[in-house]
Amino acid sequence: MRFKILLLCLAVCACIAAGISRAAGAGADAARRRAVDRGLEWLAGKQSRLGHWTARDGRYPTAMTALAGTALLCEGSTTTQGKYAPQIRRAVDYLVSRSCANGLIGDPLRDDRYTYGHGFAMLFLSEVLGEEEDADRREKLVDVLTRAVRFTGEAQTKAGGWGYVSAKDGNDFDEGSTTITQVQGLRGCRNAGISVPGEIIDKAVAYIRGCTGPDGGVYYSSKHRAGGRPAITAAAVACLFNAGDYDDKYVPKLLAYCKKNLYSMTGRDFGHWHYTHFYYSQVLYREGGKEWEDYRDRIVAKILREAGADGSWSERSIGDVYGTAINLIILQIDGATLPIYQR
Repeated sequence: MRFKILLLCLAVCACIAAGISRAAGAGADAARRRAVDRGLEWLAGKQSRLGHWTARDGRYPTAMTALAGTALLCEGSTTTQGKYAPQIRRAVDYLVSRSCANGLIGDPLRDDRYTYGHGFAMLFLSEVLGEEEDADRREKLVDVLTRAVRFTGEAQTKAGGWGYVSAKDGNDFDEGSTTITQVQGLRGCRNAGISVPGEIIDKAVAYIRGCTGPDGGVYYSSKHRAGGRPAITAAAVACLFNAGDYDDKYVPKLLAYCKKNLYSMTGRDFGHWHYTHFYYSQVLYREGGKEWEDYRDRIVAKILREAGADGSWSERSIGDVYGTAINLIILQIDGATLPIYQR
């Protein structure tokens, strides 16, 4: 009899614990949703009448517009439907208007790191193209992205990477972070039906492999092969997944390096926190399982703690538009709205 009573008590306790756990999970989801809603409202309110967003001191309008637009797309809006359709349309029109004759999306005279903007713009516009219902806008996007892919191919260095500017403008200098941006943009274009030459991707994958140290850390550049960078390594794994490279020996080595160096959420050990977790969240979400769930809970808690009273997130280096857009993408990534972030 006592044993039956004990079992009954244990069952009741288990039910109560499960109920508390579900309630806590629902509460956390509601808090995240509120933070996302407030952040998106803040971001939408910062868009200029011309359709663009900028970083601190008016810099990097192409990159900031693409990142802010991507954050709005993650909510589920498109150019024709949803709460943020007007803002997304204006962002698309702005970036299309910045498409140069040679295919570059951006302004090389005002932006000394124009490949970042070009890569992020390719990604944003390709995600828009996949859902675009307006025939005229689709035609424009196909033209812009086709020429953008050609520009990216011509901007690639002999080593297979990309620098802050094209190989021609930058004396063939390359570095990891802009290389990842180009590859992800190219993958978005390929997903949307734009032709992307396979040799461009193959050279980029070979570049990343060539920049990887024995411990799994990816170097800053093919010309500066000393010390792996946690931020670039996290981005490299996301890039390799986008490129379809799931090597069962090489990729786990990079993942092990990331797990060793990125466990801390502070970013004090490696810097570039937003850039790092923008990509690392993509990697772990794709991996799934308990590791993703634990990481998600920790990073969501950190992001929510740091939200400003106005719904934005402060970022001292590049600016609040950048910090807010990145955090909003991370908070919405498991919504799987955009093909580039899906498992």
